[in-house]
Amino acid sequence: MLALPALVMFVIFAVVPLAGAVVLSLTHWDGLGPITWEGLGNWTRVLSDPVTGNALILTVKIMVVSWLVQTPISLLLGVFTAGTQRYRAVLAVLYFIPLLLSSAAVAIAFKAVLDPNFGLGGVPGLGFMSQDWLGDPDLVLYIVIFVIAWQFVPFHTLLYQAAVRQIPGSLYEAADIDGAGRVKQFRYITLPQLRNTIVTSSTLMVTGSLTYFDVVFVLTAGGPGNSTRLLPLHMYLTGFTANDMGSASVLAVILVVVGLALAFTMTKYTGFARMRSEQEGL
Repeated sequence: MLALPALVMFVIFAVVPLAGAVVLSLTHWDGLGPITWEGLGNWTRVLSDPVTGNALILTVKIMVVSWLVQTPISLLLGVFTAGTQRYRAVLAVLYFIPLLLSSAAVAIAFKAVLDPNFGLGGVPGLGFMSQDWLGDPDLVLYIVIFVIAWQFVPFHTLLYQAAVRQIPGSLYEAADIDGAGRVKQFRYITLPQLRNTIVTSSTLMVTGSLTYFDVVFVLTAGGPGNSTRLLPLHMYLTGFTANDMGSASVLAVILVVVGLALAFTMTKYTGFARMRSEQEGL
């Protein structure tokens, strides 16, 4: 009974819209005119479209590279900011500033900074910044990954900071007595104790990679060409630019299925469901 209100809200705002998207994926609709039955034609067309394949590859690539970039940085920053020194509190506030900004604002700011004519390239000593960062098909995806990491590393840093502060201090005291240095304490105490947090952070990071839309849309609009046309952006452009809501619904269902598959896989094979408290006596 206590879970019933949450269950009702979940059904209304998640299950029903998802069912509607599945039904819409079997129809042809331009967003304004009448809806006509299409059957599996949308699925065949979308799955055989090379643009969809490229969007899927780019999404997987940005997912993997983002995880490889964000995880070590946020882990080390989380451990660092968990200290008790006063200057670390000041640095922690500075690190978390990106969390206060909207994704659109972040994208607009970086788009201005990276502009080859009016950005940082005009600053003396920063002439190397004058190249067209967002116009190079071989470079633009990594620029997008950098911007995303700049925005979301603070969130994962906060997770690790909280987790580090929950590690029993007696473990470090025993390690000091045994003569273990900072590196060994980090390797044999901190990292094992952060296992649950690493799994949680990684799950949020990987599944969140399927929702990157606003930053990419404002920063590059999917260009140059299709160099940054990720699945969420491909879905939007298909539905609201090409006026093909049926095919866009197919992409929406694919995103949901991939996200659920990733979440269930990480839950099953990382021990997420068997998590226990790392605190003494719990």
